[in-house]
Amino acid sequence: MHSSWRKSWLFFLSLVSIIVQAGDGKLIGTAGLNQIEGSGGGGIVPWATLAGYDSQQEISVNAFTTQVDVDDYRLNVMGVSASFYDRLEVSVAQHRIDLKTLGGEIKQNIYGLKYRLYGDVIYSIWPQVSVGFQHKNLDDGSIAAALGAADTSSGNDIYLAASKIHLGALAGFNTVWTVTARATKANQLGLLGFGGTNNDSYQIMAEASAGVLFSRHLVVGVEYRQKPDNLDLGEDDWFDIFVSYIPNKNLSITLAWAELGSIAAAQQQKGLYLSLNGQLW
Repeated sequence: MHSSWRKSWLFFLSLVSIIVQAGDGKLIGTAGLNQIEGSGGGGIVPWATLAGYDSQQEISVNAFTTQVDVDDYRLNVMGVSASFYDRLEVSVAQHRIDLKTLGGEIKQNIYGLKYRLYGDVIYSIWPQVSVGFQHKNLDDGSIAAALGAADTSSGNDIYLAASKIHLGALAGFNTVWTVTARATKANQLGLLGFGGTNNDSYQIMAEASAGVLFSRHLVVGVEYRQKPDNLDLGEDDWFDIFVSYIPNKNLSITLAWAELGSIAAAQQQKGLYLSLNGQLW
């Protein structure tokens, strides 16, 4: 087991050891996961749902750790999020990407806010809708600068997400879907800076997630995330197929196969995505 993943695993276990009962305000599985930037959602796409199981009278807190291991890179993520009264979500996550071929690493911190504008993912006729904001701070912009990024220190993403769960919609199984529009200048989530020689303006990127809940504890689905090509390096859109096991409201485990395409001119980056999420309260 790689040492960085072992540290992440120990970090997660230490948090799970203090778990108390999760909020009772939502049905199991409807809170989703913590996506790769810390917001509540799928693996690579934020949903309109908030990260916790809190009701309108409750607060919830969770922690997560994720690793995406592709051919030339390994991304380790750790973070926490808090959801307040099923209305506001606050999150923080740290990215650390190991450059397996070149050596070295890149770090960034992501601070997120999400606000539920309308609806309930199950009970309202129309989808739940939320607006989100992510502020990204890059720890060392030297690689981003070498590749031609316009901003090598920080950038902001703004997104609007709509999510809906349909009860018994597919052969008696519940289904879930999300569509998200993101305004961004981030190169590879911000790890390679923001903007570049090919484009230095905000662009609207489409993201989507869909899944089938084969039981209250098992979800299988797919995700797609459109990406800008600001550096003219052929940055590809992302795609994954995931399986999430949710034994109870305190814990979820997600395994995915991720197709990330070209990253900094390294072609056909693909591999496993593993994420552990624990509800602290």
